[in-house]
Amino acid sequence: MSRRNELKSRIEAMIERFDQGEQVDPAHRDELIEDLATWQASGIPEYGRLQRDIDWPAALPTDVFRFRRIAAHPVEEDVRVFLSSGTTSSERSVHAYRDLRLYDLAARAAARRMLFPDVGEIRLVILAPHEDDAPESSLEYMLTRFAEWFGDECTWAWRHGQLDLDRLTDVLRRAESSGAPIALLGTSFAFVHAEDSLGPRRFELAPGSRVMQTGGYKGRSRAVDPEVLLEAIGDRYGIPAPFIINEFGATELSSQFYETTLREGVDGPPGPRRLWVPPWVRATPVDPDTLRPVAGDTVGILRIDDTANLDSVCCIQTADLAKRVEEGIVVLGRAQGATPRGCSLAADEAMGAG
Repeated sequence: MSRRNELKSRIEAMIERFDQGEQVDPAHRDELIEDLATWQASGIPEYGRLQRDIDWPAALPTDVFRFRRIAAHPVEEDVRVFLSSGTTSSERSVHAYRDLRLYDLAARAAARRMLFPDVGEIRLVILAPHEDDAPESSLEYMLTRFAEWFGDECTWAWRHGQLDLDRLTDVLRRAESSGAPIALLGTSFAFVHAEDSLGPRRFELAPGSRVMQTGGYKGRSRAVDPEVLLEAIGDRYGIPAPFIINEFGATELSSQFYETTLREGVDGPPGPRRLWVPPWVRATPVDPDTLRPVAGDTVGILRIDDTANLDSVCCIQTADLAKRVEEGIVVLGRAQGATPRGCSLAADEAMGAG
C-alpha cells in the first residue's frame, strides 16, 4: 500500500468511527496530523519550504491558495477543482482534489451529527444554486450531496442566477399546510435577499424545522449583523433561535464546523452559541505574529488542521479572528487591515519570496 493510501485509510477509519458513535482519541488525531503534514511537505514545494518552529507542523496561510496550485498530485489527476468566491481570478483560492471520498465522509458525518441529529430525512429547501449551475463551488457541491443523503424531497429556490421568490413562497406555504418540518439551507446573502424581498409574507413552519446559513457577503451590496439576521430569520419563518445555525467552512478546507445550538436543543444541555469542531480536526487560535497558540479565551487568528485535506495541505492558517468558548470556537470575523505579520511571513516563505 502506498503512503498516501495508508494515510487515507487511517483518516477514513477515524471519521467512520465517529459517525458510528465512537469516541476519537485526540492523541491519535494529532499523530495523524503529524504524519500527514510530513508526507505533504515532501511532495508540495510550497509547504515543504515552511520551517517548523513550534511543537506542531507549520501551517500554510490561506492566501497561498490564491497564487499557487497546492496539491500533492499532478493536474491531470484532478477530479474536481473548487474555487472561492471573488470578483477576479487573483482573489480566488483554488483547491484541487484527486478524489472526493474524504470530503464526502467528513461532510456527511458532521451534518448528521449537528444539522440532522434528530431526523434521517427531511424536506429540504435550498437558497443556493444547484451544483450543475456552480460546479466550481464547494458549498454547492456539499448542498447537492445533502439533497441526496438527507432530502426526502428537495426544492431549489435559487434559479437562473437569482432567488425565485414565488417558488420559495409556494414551497413554504405547502410546508405550513402539511405540518411537516423542513430545513432551509443557504448563504447568509440569500437569506438577506429573501428578507429584503418577501415584504409582509410571514410563515409558521412546523416544529423541528431548521435553518442552516453559511458564508459572508463578499462582493455583495450590504452586510447584516449576525444577531440582527438571526432574529429576522426567526421572525420570518417561525423557527426558534436554537434551530437557526451557522455552518463555517472554506474552500481551502474539506471539513465543516457547525454551531452547537440545534444539537443541544435536541439532546441538551444548552450552552453558549459556538462552533463545534469535528474530532478529526484541530482548531486553535494563535498569536498573529508568532503563530503560536494563545492561552485560554484570548483572541487569536484561527489555525485549522483538517485531516480530510489529504491531497493538499492539512495545516491551514487563516486570518479569521477566533477565541475558544468551552470546547468550541467562536469566529469573530476577519482580522482588519494588513495581513497578520505571521501569515505574511509564512506566505512569503512558502512562495520562495525574499
